Amino acid sequence: LECWGGHLSAPPSPVDGNYCLTCGSDKTLKLWNPHKGTALRTYQGHGYEVLDAAGSFDNSQLCSCGADKTVALWDVATGQVIRKYRGHAGKVNCVQFNEEATIIVSGSIDSTIRCWDCRSRRPDPVQVLDEAKDGISSVKVSDHEILSGSVDGRVRRYDLRAGQLFSDYIGSPITSVCFSKDGQCVLAASLDSTLRLLDKETGELLGEYTGHRSTAYRLDCVLSEQDTHVGSASEDGHVYFWDLVEGSLALSLAVGRGVVQSLSFHPTLPCLLAATEGQVQLWREDTFQPEGDA
Repeated sequence: LECWGGHLSAPPSPVDGNYCLTCGSDKTLKLWNPHKGTALRTYQGHGYEVLDAAGSFDNSQLCSCGADKTVALWDVATGQVIRKYRGHAGKVNCVQFNEEATIIVSGSIDSTIRCWDCRSRRPDPVQVLDEAKDGISSVKVSDHEILSGSVDGRVRRYDLRAGQLFSDYIGSPITSVCFSKDGQCVLAASLDSTLRLLDKETGELLGEYTGHRSTAYRLDCVLSEQDTHVGSASEDGHVYFWDLVEGSLALSLAVGRGVVQSLSFHPTLPCLLAATEGQVQLWREDTFQPEGDA
């Protein structure tokens, strides 16, 4: 599974949502004010395309990963690489900070998840999770869990407090996973053009959502800011939203002609970022008002 075009991460701060971060095949990351459409800084340091990026809770640091097999930790203000982590044997598809931004969690085509200590200068990961039988396409981190999706068709959840692994078999290669905002459910997107909502504790299938096209690319899935709607990128140039409970298609947004790969929902408000063909679009309700000075 190749990461196509530019990739988009969640806003650097889960608190305000006033910034966004993009990365792509030009080997750079860019920090933007999406409400004004202005680029604030460019970060250069990867040798090949950058496949994912994320911001720390306090906006001070970024992490990124790419086809050069490395994970990078950045200082937002200076634009400099603080540290580079090498250890993956192939492209690194996804990165996330833990809540305190003390650990970076990365998932690679080499079938492993690696955890890197941001405070230590040791070159080795503090933990390697190697249960997957194929590449890791997506990781998400909660206060005590790591959620992963793999090309082997399984969604895995590592409970770090209990030291337990929970695995649910979907069958089709997973392209994206995420937690619901209330922490009760897991959403998984796969290459059979289906999103599945699972009960996090039991693995019970709570809902299926279809109508989009996902057969070849690593596409994002999202939940709206109040868990009312399930969203997916699509290979047909649209973004689709379904009613979480009813399962009915609620909205289709025509973003472009090419593959829409990446989505990011505002943490608290009805506002969506979508990336396609080197372009990022901001979608929001007419009544939307950015917070702060944006």
